[in-house]
Amino acid sequence: MGKVTGFLEMDREQPSYEPASDRIRHFHEFTIPMSQARVRDQAARCMDCGIPYCHGDQGCPVDNQIPDWNDLVYNADWEEAARNLHSTNNFPEFTGRVCPAPCEEACTLNLEDIPVAIKTVEQTIADRAIANGWIKPAPATTRTGKKVAVVGSGPAGMAAAQQLARAGHDVHVYEREPKAGGLLRYGIPDFKMEKHHIDFRVRQLEAEGVEFHYNENIGVTRTLNDLQDNHDAVLLTGGAEEPREVGCGGIDLIGVHYAMPYLVQQNRLLGGEPVDEALISAAGKHVVVIGGGDTASDCIGTAFRQGAIKVTQLDIRPRPPEKEDKMTTWPNWAVKMRTSSSQAEGAIREFQAGTLDLVGNANGHVTHVHCAKVDIKRKPIDDQHFHLRADLVLMAIGFSRPVHEGMLEQLGADFDKRGNLLANTSNYRTSKPGVYTAGDMRRGQSLVVWAIREGRQAARSIDIDLMGKTNLPR
Repeated sequence: MGKVTGFLEMDREQPSYEPASDRIRHFHEFTIPMSQARVRDQAARCMDCGIPYCHGDQGCPVDNQIPDWNDLVYNADWEEAARNLHSTNNFPEFTGRVCPAPCEEACTLNLEDIPVAIKTVEQTIADRAIANGWIKPAPATTRTGKKVAVVGSGPAGMAAAQQLARAGHDVHVYEREPKAGGLLRYGIPDFKMEKHHIDFRVRQLEAEGVEFHYNENIGVTRTLNDLQDNHDAVLLTGGAEEPREVGCGGIDLIGVHYAMPYLVQQNRLLGGEPVDEALISAAGKHVVVIGGGDTASDCIGTAFRQGAIKVTQLDIRPRPPEKEDKMTTWPNWAVKMRTSSSQAEGAIREFQAGTLDLVGNANGHVTHVHCAKVDIKRKPIDDQHFHLRADLVLMAIGFSRPVHEGMLEQLGADFDKRGNLLANTSNYRTSKPGVYTAGDMRRGQSLVVWAIREGRQAARSIDIDLMGKTNLPR
């Protein structure tokens, strides 16, 4: 695929960023797009592997046909590349922005640390398709008379809703928030993905017959039984929102917050939504972010844009090696030193740093974080304690499971040993007839691309159960 000798003739290139000193002054996307010619050169580097690991089980969860659309881009057939890309991925402009690109980790050229810039090619195809009007609503030509409820409008719910609507079902999406998107809208900062991308897809889904019901907190505003009684199938895609406990004292101090309320509040402000709770701001503060993942990185970038004086990130894991084990393949994530765009904006990173206590003053406001270097078993080393000044502490150590209170208690279905809603990936059925689940609510905290895959596969299973057959792809 691509140009036969392309990988020998052209180097790996990626888009550049606005300088950190400029981009921290706003919340917009700051990636500087590559020219179409340079993107075409990257597609040309695809080397016609005997086994293209990039789009198998070791690469792309949605099975994007990466070598195929690389070849189409190389041959300047962008519109056909867009059709091919959308045949496996409902929202490639989302994944082209926020996916960590396991496809590039799996690329054969990554053996030499020069993988094809697959993520860049994907985003460029999607953005060109939208800009040129190639993405049009595709409503079903015949109706089945079946009615399906989807609870949650994150990537799993939106993907499932689109697939089910195209199969001819009457699809109703019930969303707790005032707008669709789930954590894509409320958790991911605008500087990583602006929300007009979601709005475009919502309009497309509505034109295809999907009806969105906002401010519907199922289990509170209406019962789950009500949905079951009035729909032929119910798909639960509410995500995994129960935060992991930090396990230290002082989390009730003023100025200590979990990451998600902090990020959600900022996104509401940018989206013009009212914010009822007290504002959480990093302006003029020393900020400590506890956690080493993507959410922690999002907190860092947000804090800098709010005007933080200093941001320190505590990661309990050892400092990773500069180069990964090249034989590590998906679903195992290769461990190597990675620096996000937010970390590159000036964060101080402390590795093997355990949080022992959060220390406050007489007024009950946090002032310091008591830390210690930890050993390989994550036990504090006695003579390596230290304190960090902290006016704001953000706890970003991930999520343990979906929230059980309310809707899931009403459902009464089985959970797995981690507390996720139990269902397999063959049919996505819960232990309650007519109720299905997909995405983070089923698999636990994961990637947007996995949510899209599970939404698509759950839609296929529902279509089979309702109709006895299906034309939806798996």
